[in-house]
Amino acid sequence: MTEPQTVVRAGRAALGITGNPTLDSWQAAPDNRWVFRHVEETLPSAAVSRTSVPDRAGTRGLDRFAAIPRLTGRLEDLCTDALLVERGGEVLGEWYAAGFGPERTHLLMSVSKSLCGIVLGALIDEGLVDPAQTADRYVPALAGAAYGDATVQQLLDMVAAADYSEDYVDPRSEVQAHDRAARWREPLPGDPEDTFAFLTRLTRSHPHGERFQYCSAVTDTLGWVVEAVTGNRYADELSNRLWSRLGADHDARVSVDRGGCAIANGGVSCTARDLARVGRLMLGGGSIDGRRVVSERWVRQTLDGGDPALAAASPNRAVLPGLSYRNQWWSAGNERGNVYGVGIHGQYLWLDPLSDTVIVKFSTLPEPVGAEALRAHVELFGELLAVAEPTDQAR
Repeated sequence: MTEPQTVVRAGRAALGITGNPTLDSWQAAPDNRWVFRHVEETLPSAAVSRTSVPDRAGTRGLDRFAAIPRLTGRLEDLCTDALLVERGGEVLGEWYAAGFGPERTHLLMSVSKSLCGIVLGALIDEGLVDPAQTADRYVPALAGAAYGDATVQQLLDMVAAADYSEDYVDPRSEVQAHDRAARWREPLPGDPEDTFAFLTRLTRSHPHGERFQYCSAVTDTLGWVVEAVTGNRYADELSNRLWSRLGADHDARVSVDRGGCAIANGGVSCTARDLARVGRLMLGGGSIDGRRVVSERWVRQTLDGGDPALAAASPNRAVLPGLSYRNQWWSAGNERGNVYGVGIHGQYLWLDPLSDTVIVKFSTLPEPVGAEALRAHVELFGELLAVAEPTDQAR
């Protein structure tokens, strides 16, 4: 009988991994292809519980999209692990890379931010959080730190200001220091004990509200607000306010640091089908299968997007000139009204209100970000939507 570790080593070898992923290697190719699919084997994590529902049987291929030139080859070129296209609650097509499948979870990276936005929206709806109040109103430990005097809405819209570089490959950047505090990288002497301690050390770079500044520390600050107002761990509230109401097939997971703080900014893992249900929730105006999760008002505000002028300096404006950000979701600012969550190395939850379609894509691209990768995905999604969109006769 083959030993389990022999099977694991063979699986890693098939993906080009010859050794054991470490805290300093797991986010880079080729190790990321293994770890993003098995993140709980590398990083401590907590369960995000679902309701008890039966698995949805059957896997749809991509036959409907066969007219798209070289589709499978393009998915492989983009290091795709999973692709799913869903319209009106029906899966139109899905594709999984070898060694992956519909029952397997995958790290979402910063698509996790969009899930946090929904949790905050639900707390705002319930009157537990006032978006006009500052973060230190809810978390006194943030007083004097960068985000203490930022309002919750400024945090949600990423217009809060901090001395923070989001350069994922610069070892001197704050995002790498943030990773070390979260135990996503090996800590260095003098590093903060955990994520919350890291957040209290950040300093403000300019007045809040002046311009868009994409920053992962913002979302972990929002996660801290969630814990402060509910008295529960973020993983539990992500379950209470979203996952348990979603009708998910499987539990999600979220990585946690050694202080028990969930990595709200990028630590969630789930299946492609369950992530599609998050998109269905948003296109359903905050309800799914008759269950209200977040208000239609909050969803409409999110889908309408933010002020494009604030994001004028974003490098992604070269691909999406009308780009903006609202409530932890990106708005493409195009004629279709596309709104999306995105994570480094090619994670996407793409919403198309015009055709009521959701596209999910999991990937393990070698580089974390890049305008050309974004452009390739936007073009691919456009072609998928052209096939998915119902004809006038079918409407």
